[in-house]
Amino acid sequence: MTRKVKLAVLGAGLIGKRHIEHVRAAPDAELMAVVDPSPTGKALAEDIGVGWAPSFSALIEIGRPDAIIIATPNQVHVANGLESVAAGIPTLVEKPIADDIDSAKNLVEAAESAGVPLLVGHHRRHNPLIQKAKETIESGRLGRILAVHGTCWFYKPDDNFDIAWRREKGAGPVFLNLIHDVDSLRYLCGEVVSVQAIESNAARGNAVEDSAAILLRFRSGALGTITVSDAIVAPWSWELTTGENPACPQTGEACYQIGGAHASMTIPYLDVWYNNQKRGWHEPIHQERIRVDQADPLALQIRHFCWVIRGEEAPRVSGREGLNTLKVIAAVKQAAETGQLIRLG
Repeated sequence: MTRKVKLAVLGAGLIGKRHIEHVRAAPDAELMAVVDPSPTGKALAEDIGVGWAPSFSALIEIGRPDAIIIATPNQVHVANGLESVAAGIPTLVEKPIADDIDSAKNLVEAAESAGVPLLVGHHRRHNPLIQKAKETIESGRLGRILAVHGTCWFYKPDDNFDIAWRREKGAGPVFLNLIHDVDSLRYLCGEVVSVQAIESNAARGNAVEDSAAILLRFRSGALGTITVSDAIVAPWSWELTTGENPACPQTGEACYQIGGAHASMTIPYLDVWYNNQKRGWHEPIHQERIRVDQADPLALQIRHFCWVIRGEEAPRVSGREGLNTLKVIAAVKQAAETGQLIRLG
C-alpha cells in the first residue's frame, strides 16, 4: 500500500479550514500539522488532534512534511512560498500566487531553479465540468473557437464593506473574483495576447471598482468579453451556476458561453447547440447536454497534489501558470487605469 503524503496547512482562515477538511478526508494524504500563530489556529489543531506550529520555521523544528499548502493572507504568499521552496518542500499556494508580478516571478523562478514543485490553487481547473468542457473543445466538436463570453455578477452585502480594506484599491472583484474566471478561460481557450478594460465605482463610490468590462484577444484569434460586478443581484456567476460552493444557491443558469464555427457550448451545464446538416441561421438548431459526474474540485486538487509529490503527474496549475493568469489581471487593471490596449508578451 502506498504511504500517505504528509501535508501541513499554513493558515487556518476560511480557505485554510476547507483545505484542512479535504486533506483529512483524502485517502492519499495525512494532515501532519496546522501552522497558524493565532489562538484559533492552535485550538483547531488541538481539536482535530494534529500538530501545531506558529510559523514555518517552528514547523520544521517539530517535523518535516512531504508538502505544504499555503492558505495565508495574499500579501504573505510569496514570503511563505520562498521559505518552503528554500527548504525543498513541494508547495501548493492559494490564488493569487502574489500581489504583484515581480514578486510572483521571484517565487516561480526560485521554485524552477530549485526543482521544487510549485502549484497554484486555481481549483476550478480540477472541476469535472471544466475538464469535460476542455475535452469537448479539443475534440474539435465546436470547430474553431471564435468568441467567448463570461458573466461574473453577484451582490456582496453592504456590511461586507464595513471592513476598511475592502473599500480600498486592490480589494475589488477584478482581483478577488475575476482572477478565477480569467484562469478558467485561459485554460479553455489558450493564452491571452491583449486586453482592454473599463471600470466603474458608480454603485458604491468606494476607491475600489465595483464593476468592470473587459475585452480579451486570445493567441488563437478568438475574442473574449467578460463583465464582472459585485453590486448586481443576478444568477449569472460561477458560484451561483455550478453549485461548487455549498454556501451559494444554485440557479440553473449559465455563466460562460463558448462560440465555435460548428457549435457553441454553455458552462456549467455543457449544453451544445448545433445544426444537424447545413449550418445557417435559418436552419433548425439542436441542443445536447453533455453529462458529467460531479466531484468537489478542492478534493480533486488535493489528490492531484499528492500525485505530483509522488511523481505520478505533472502539475495542472504550475507556478508559471498562476503567474500568467496574474499577468492578465494586472493587464486588466492597467488597461482600465490608462484607457490603453495592453499587450502581453
